[in-house]
Amino acid sequence: MNEIKLTNSEKNLMEILWEKEKAFMKEILESYPEPKPAATTVATLLKRMQNKNLIGFKVYGNSREYFPKVAKTEYFKEEMTSMIDRFFNSSVTQFASFFTSNSKLTQKQLKELRDIIDKEIKD
Repeated sequence: MNEIKLTNSEKNLMEILWEKEKAFMKEILESYPEPKPAATTVATLLKRMQNKNLIGFKVYGNSREYFPKVAKTEYFKEEMTSMIDRFFNSSVTQFASFFTSNSKLTQKQLKELRDIIDKEIKD
């Protein structure tokens, strides 16, 4: 799969579509917090994201119902992989070491992480 790159504006719009699963322009605009962007701004974002093959739409008369073509989990996976590549020389071990030593995890949270890792090792 191609690397998924979203600007902050695109990510905000995708968050709305991921939450709603499908939405018309009016519903998208209503989902934005105040101050809401102009409809033309959202229309431009939608067009740009269609060109990137991130979203699709179905036509109902004069209206379009938009939907994400990229799952949130896939986007998150790509973002995490990119971050680990950029900041930790593609080393998940370096990332895990940094994360566990710098995120102020409680003993309980560390044990939960260990349980998750143990489960993955056994499977």
